[in-house]
Amino acid sequence: MKRIRIAFPPRKKGFLATVAAAAMAISSATAIAQQPATTSVDVQREAMRKLSFLAGNWSGPVTVMPGPGDPLQLTQTESVQFRLDGLILLIEGKSVGGDGKTRFEALATIAYDEAAGKYRIRAYNGGHYLDAELAVLPDGFSWGFEGGPAHIVNTMHLTPKGQWQETTEVTMPNNPPRQSVEMLLDRAK
Repeated sequence: MKRIRIAFPPRKKGFLATVAAAAMAISSATAIAQQPATTSVDVQREAMRKLSFLAGNWSGPVTVMPGPGDPLQLTQTESVQFRLDGLILLIEGKSVGGDGKTRFEALATIAYDEAAGKYRIRAYNGGHYLDAELAVLPDGFSWGFEGGPAHIVNTMHLTPKGQWQETTEVTMPNNPPRQSVEMLLDRAK
């Protein structure tokens, strides 16, 4: 096997240091450009503490009024956990019928957008997701979205007994709001 020798031109003094400094400058500039705007995780974490009353496991009855006909009676569970050292609230909800079959399943995350000064919810269900603003109330929260021609609003309050009471109202154009979901959950001990 024949060896091939590659000859490089002689280096000037300081050439490698100059190349290394240029590479570091380019690398640093690229890293800075890729960083999100500076945020204070302490501000975000403090804002998220306003929702700490939700953390835990909840269960209870839910009534779904899909339209004409009898309402659907289900059992709802909500598992609520803080993630990422208190920066994200993860909510997993599930509705089960009397036959033990899952009728509804959803996953949501809530975070505080420090730059906008608002809470955001991202909810996933049935292969779809939506992003919406969430308002933190003194004893709960509220969020809504547009679903085709309908405007849907979910409002949650803690009752005086410490129960999670939530309703969903649907408003169609030229019609008054109609309650489509009502649930009352107890915190698991």
